[in-house]
Amino acid sequence: MALPPKFAGQLLASSSRSESKHTLELYLDYVCPFSAKIFKTFFTEVRPLIEKKYTKPGVRVIFRQQIQPWHPSSTLVHEAAAAVLKVAPSQFWYFSEKLFDKQKEYFDVNVVNESRNETYKRLAKLAGSVEGIEEKKILDLLLVSDKPGKDGGLNIGNGVTDDVKLMVKANRLTGVHVTPTVLFNGVEERSISSSFSGKDWEDWLSKNAT
Repeated sequence: MALPPKFAGQLLASSSRSESKHTLELYLDYVCPFSAKIFKTFFTEVRPLIEKKYTKPGVRVIFRQQIQPWHPSSTLVHEAAAAVLKVAPSQFWYFSEKLFDKQKEYFDVNVVNESRNETYKRLAKLAGSVEGIEEKKILDLLLVSDKPGKDGGLNIGNGVTDDVKLMVKANRLTGVHVTPTVLFNGVEERSISSSFSGKDWEDWLSKNAT
């Protein structure tokens, strides 16, 4: 599936070559422990491998944000990533790395007694800890006013609400449900799981990404 230009930061920069033959899509949720596991292996071990060995014919890698609504904070953390896509798209993957590393701070028990805007403030601070991302710009996009909109509306959302809607609509078209889910050239690749080691990835790529 195509990637809207406004979400170009979700495309791994090293795999953005137009002549890439294959497309690998990672559907991940920031508060899913298994998503964190597969992301860490992929980003630290598989990304360098793709950069080194899979340039021709090439493998495009896309991070698909998959909000899991049974975790209420899932929407909030993905909104923070959407804000990063607006403010500093080149830092999206690095913010994702930071957010997965700190994901437990946004689990149910650690957010239940704070307001939505308080969670946003923590997320903006986390984003600001990544080089190239301005905390204030992220926070300005995330904060929700307690005043009605100009038209009197009460469901006013924030500066990334429309982007999140677009992400959710696009993901629904694929029928993806669980996280992590991996699509290879548009088809679910069920052999890949969060338990994949770097060696498992290397073996899989050698068989499928030529």
